[in-house]
Amino acid sequence: MHFRTWVLGAAWLSGVVASSGNSSYYQPTSKGFRMQHGFETVLVQPFGYDGFRVRAWPYRPPTGDEIGFVYDPPLEGPEGDQAHGMTFDTAFIGNRSVEIRNGNIIVRTSGWGGSAGGYRLAFYRVETNGTETLLTNEYAPLKSINPRYYSWNGPGSEFAAEFSFSTTPDEQIYGTGTQQDHLVNKKGSTIDLINFNTHIPTPVFMSNKGYGFIWNMPSEGRMEFSPLRNRFTSDSATVVDYFIVASDPGDYDTLQRRLSALTGRAPLPPDWSLGYIQSKLRYENETEVILLAEEFHKRDIPVSMIVIDYQSWAHQGDWALDPRIWPNVAKMSAIVKNLTNAEMMASLWPSVADNSVNYLDLIANGYLSATRSGPGTTDSWNASYIRNYDSTNPGAREFLWDTLKENYFDKGIKNFWIDQADGGALGEAYENNGQSSYIESIPFTLPDVLYAAGTQRSVGKLYPWAHQQAIEEGLRNATSSEMGTTCDYISLSRSGYIGSQRFCSMIWTGDTTAVWETLSAQVSNLLSAASSGLGWFTLDAGGFQADPTVWWSANIDTPEYRELYVRWLQWSTFLPFMRTHGSRTCYFQDAYTCANEPWSYGKENTPIIVSYIHLRGQLAPYLKALFDQFHLTGRMIMRPLFMDFQASDPNIAEWTQKNTNSTTQQYMFGPRLLVTPVTLPNVTEWSVYLPQTASNQTEPWTYWWTNETYAGGQTVTVPTPVEHIPVFHLGAREDILDGKVFS
Repeated sequence: MHFRTWVLGAAWLSGVVASSGNSSYYQPTSKGFRMQHGFETVLVQPFGYDGFRVRAWPYRPPTGDEIGFVYDPPLEGPEGDQAHGMTFDTAFIGNRSVEIRNGNIIVRTSGWGGSAGGYRLAFYRVETNGTETLLTNEYAPLKSINPRYYSWNGPGSEFAAEFSFSTTPDEQIYGTGTQQDHLVNKKGSTIDLINFNTHIPTPVFMSNKGYGFIWNMPSEGRMEFSPLRNRFTSDSATVVDYFIVASDPGDYDTLQRRLSALTGRAPLPPDWSLGYIQSKLRYENETEVILLAEEFHKRDIPVSMIVIDYQSWAHQGDWALDPRIWPNVAKMSAIVKNLTNAEMMASLWPSVADNSVNYLDLIANGYLSATRSGPGTTDSWNASYIRNYDSTNPGAREFLWDTLKENYFDKGIKNFWIDQADGGALGEAYENNGQSSYIESIPFTLPDVLYAAGTQRSVGKLYPWAHQQAIEEGLRNATSSEMGTTCDYISLSRSGYIGSQRFCSMIWTGDTTAVWETLSAQVSNLLSAASSGLGWFTLDAGGFQADPTVWWSANIDTPEYRELYVRWLQWSTFLPFMRTHGSRTCYFQDAYTCANEPWSYGKENTPIIVSYIHLRGQLAPYLKALFDQFHLTGRMIMRPLFMDFQASDPNIAEWTQKNTNSTTQQYMFGPRLLVTPVTLPNVTEWSVYLPQTASNQTEPWTYWWTNETYAGGQTVTVPTPVEHIPVFHLGAREDILDGKVFS
């Protein structure tokens, strides 16, 4: 199935989300307007509930079939619907004011800007008393450049664009994907729209002013959130496309419902995937995996999935286990299933070397990405030149899946780890992997890569999304299931983009370092992912790799790292998916690579680790309830405190603006659990801020480990021996364990 069919078609979800028609809804007053002046055209349409879509272009009009990540029509919208495609019912040349209302949002052209480009757009929320509140408008102060600014860097029709919107210093911005920045409020940030290891920028955000925004562009660019101007740039485009939706201030669940109606709702994960996922760098052969399964069975430790990591193949691009060390994949998978009931997952990279069995077929059919100049290689690995397969090419996606199905799926390995999937090269921030000096000396710049759908500059953000799509297409075909229905199997991707939540695919935070500061950074990192609509996510519990400046980092035989690992692992219990992974060092080595199993961190820590694996199982009904709501309405699973307490607790709004620890290091896991990871060594107690709730209960918060109750609106210090992560709950523990938390 071609990717545009998924982006633009929403019929598959008709049985999942109710039409939600509302007779009191203020129906759109127009199907849209087209404003044209000089070389530029702007098309504005009501879109979904309480929203607008804006497209703009200079000179050459778009086809309406450009690459995008938003459903047209959306999954929910007013009865009778409104304009979609490129339709409108009002046209003018930018010489008069025009207004459209859709629900509680109004768009209005206002003010002659002279050199600022004629009439600018302004967006207002209609309050319950009939007054209007400005949400944002195109930023065009006196003597400024056009808020819709275009430039041409080459001879073709593609252009670079900069679009600017007004803001105020006190506006708070939530979302924008994942960045390792310790921020929940992104105000003051400049974020490059290019994916690489640990960095998944996604131009979807919510504002505390009561609106959400989507920059629906596949190109590289930037997001800038300065005191007076929010600016979005595209390095190469044929049309600019963005969306804005409104809600009452503080009603973030409605904003997420509106945004996910545009970008897609997540399917339900398979029940088995909500347990504990075991991985390390790396299991080397069939015997090692079978021995691992036997050990889980002997110790009676539940495990949901066992993962085979990279370099398990003979050559880059074979997309098969090396038969010399994995001689009977089907038998191995069956043994693992029989011993543990665990599924298996295998890693694949997009890279293809010229000695791969698939290279000639891929190159002959045009299924490999290339470069616009130079030797055509896109990266290097282990002193060999490689190209990446072209995920933007439907034929390449089909070739990839057919190969995976034959070599893995049909042999019992039905889940896939989409590693190095960031696009451009192998996803590192530097130019290439530099596996040897003679390869490192040749530049392979990310913008120079060429795909079937365009260049890295013009469609680079599509690459990881389409790579996830390749696995989704294959799994759906193999299981005869429809998009949006419950997933039988899953993928794990290092990258994603707008709407990645619609796939049976979780993202993770990349190859992080195994130190306390990195553990701390992951909390705000994942809160930002959640605010962007990306609810299927996880991380490498314990960090992925050693920090070379910290002597004990990632060394499983040191007490310093063992403590960090236990704290990281116990926190992962309260994430959408619980997973351990990483490259470990050790003093005592039993296998080719150092261990990373629950029993690898000392006899004193094994019972603690195992207890959290069991706790994860006990929380299964609660997890299912959270995923069910995320599936139906887009309601976030991992929730920054502003989501639930901005209205009831004035401290939360103030502290979120300042990115204090109380708001970057604490969160609600669903509606009932307040989680605060321990992010420092050698502590036996931890201070936690308990938000003031909207209820009238005098002591609504209960500490999970002692059953002691506390009033909200205060900071409390609780005991946190290494066995305990600070977790408080609202309501009865029995309701949480039974999953009875939504009315």
